[in-house]
Amino acid sequence: MRYVKWSFLTLLVLLVAGFLHYTLPRHDVVRIVGTYQQRVDLNGWTNIFWSGSSKTQQASQGTRDVQFIQAVRPDGKPVVYRNEDTGWGWPPYFKFDTATLQTRADDLKSTAETPKWVVVTRYGWRNQIWSIFPNALSVSPVSGPDVTVIPWATIVFFVVLIVIALFLRTLWKLFEARIIAPFVARWRPKD
Repeated sequence: MRYVKWSFLTLLVLLVAGFLHYTLPRHDVVRIVGTYQQRVDLNGWTNIFWSGSSKTQQASQGTRDVQFIQAVRPDGKPVVYRNEDTGWGWPPYFKFDTATLQTRADDLKSTAETPKWVVVTRYGWRNQIWSIFPNALSVSPVSGPDVTVIPWATIVFFVVLIVIALFLRTLWKLFEARIIAPFVARWRPKD
């Protein structure tokens, strides 16, 4: 029974960690080399990785145009970001500026000879087998490829999460001491 409990807790922790890893914003220092727009078929289970801002279009057509940003990391590895609005859906980034971001990315294109380095704030994963792309949230120019970006949003999220967890733990301890313990003591047989 103990193994079942620990297996369940391990699975729960892995699911929550995976969800947070996918959803929380991260920063990549890259050099933008191109942008393009492509018609994407939205079918199958990988549909959950695409933005939910146009569900009616997905239901009626099963396909839509998606904008992409092509970039190269400082180590020379390529990376491709999708550029979609999140709208009012999940994750709650309230991104409504896809066209503006695409224009900004077009303006920041560069070559290997004259690089312009940028920080792309994004969420999501890249999986080449299932054609899953991280979604770009913003693009900001930086001085070079060795800048350090502090993930303030993620830090604040985890601090708030810890404070809420400590608050709930304190509430539970008070509930246990004031309600559960006296109830159990009242019904416990006396010697």
